[in-house]
Amino acid sequence: MNMLVTGGGGFLGSRIVERLIERGYRVASLGRSEQPELEARGVEVIRADLTDVDAVVRACSGRDGVFHVAAKAGVWGSRREYWDANVMGTRNVIAGCRLHGVGKLVYTSTPSVVFTGDSFEGADESLPYGRNWLSDYPETKAIAERAVLEAHTPGLLATCALRPHLLWGSGDPHLLPRVIARAASGRLRQVGDGLNRVDLTHVTNAAKAHLDAWDALERGTAGGRAYFISNGEPVALWPWINDLLERLAMPPVRKRLSLSAAYRLGAALEGVWRLGRLSGEPPMTRFVAVELAKSHWFSIEAARRDLGYKPEVSMEAGVRGYVGETLKS
Repeated sequence: MNMLVTGGGGFLGSRIVERLIERGYRVASLGRSEQPELEARGVEVIRADLTDVDAVVRACSGRDGVFHVAAKAGVWGSRREYWDANVMGTRNVIAGCRLHGVGKLVYTSTPSVVFTGDSFEGADESLPYGRNWLSDYPETKAIAERAVLEAHTPGLLATCALRPHLLWGSGDPHLLPRVIARAASGRLRQVGDGLNRVDLTHVTNAAKAHLDAWDALERGTAGGRAYFISNGEPVALWPWINDLLERLAMPPVRKRLSLSAAYRLGAALEGVWRLGRLSGEPPMTRFVAVELAKSHWFSIEAARRDLGYKPEVSMEAGVRGYVGETLKS
């Protein structure tokens, strides 16, 4: 097998690459930066931007399958950047698969494609796409996911989409380091009543799910479908954060903001950042306020049934490993 992984040098993509190598597959990684660690493993590294249609289409030549992981993530930035990377980039990948007869495409999506501002508790894939987005990231990912699923063509190109929720684990460059840094500086605030429950997904489990999806497409199942992916162990968000901080010998989060106050603050800061054309992202946005205060956990029964997905790393084992590595560094 000859595989292409977009974003193969990233947090999740590198784990997918590792598993493909373990299977004995030939692997290429497409991304914007050099990846000497991947080259040392025998991975073909293709330096290109997702918006470079010619480069992306060429990268798909000779592949049996593509894992499209790369995207512009985060909650702040220009709409053009999100649209180009997430929508146009995905369309370029689909075009490359079609032109070169790639048989299978696994797309890394996000649960926020169903964002409405409401809580979700045990919801499944029957949910419609979202509305009232409050951020360009979930909206552009929803448009891209729909394009991938609509590209599913039995006998030609089998596609599916995975929606891993809040990735974390060893080497996490975003989620937990930002939480810990804000807590250490005294800038972290509990938003809402603190009773909301959320899903998280250890990166090891997310990578496994992608290989499970590939195998399901090989069996002729899962085509044209999207799947929520998580550890299957929703946690009470703020007690979980405080437990993590305690294990790291840090004080708990004590200061609180109501959702309405955080939402108003986010709206004001978004306006300041736009008018002032400030760099970086605001310390609070409306989207983040809602995500920090509302419940969002989803059923993974469809992934268990159709993909044979079963998490390898539990929440407790993941936390112990993460804390141990953090304290050593």
